[in-house]
Amino acid sequence: MKKAALAHLAQSGAEIAVRVTPRAARNMVTVTETGLKVSVTTVPEDGKANAAVIKLVAHALGVPKSALTLTRGATSRDKTFRLD
Repeated sequence: MKKAALAHLAQSGAEIAVRVTPRAARNMVTVTETGLKVSVTTVPEDGKANAAVIKLVAHALGVPKSALTLTRGATSRDKTFRLD
């Protein structure tokens, strides 16, 4: 996905629902009616998949990684991020 392709979702204070698929064939972000679907190639151990998700979502939104805060779902496939 192009950088800032989802910039219209980047509103300060917004909560973004994300469904994560680890160990995918390739990294990608898609928009669904309930939020974002993120596929990452990394394994879900020691927070590696969460770091990859933050990197991909930040790139898609066109914001720095530090602007995203994981509020729910650190060990779940369903996560919620807050945009600061």
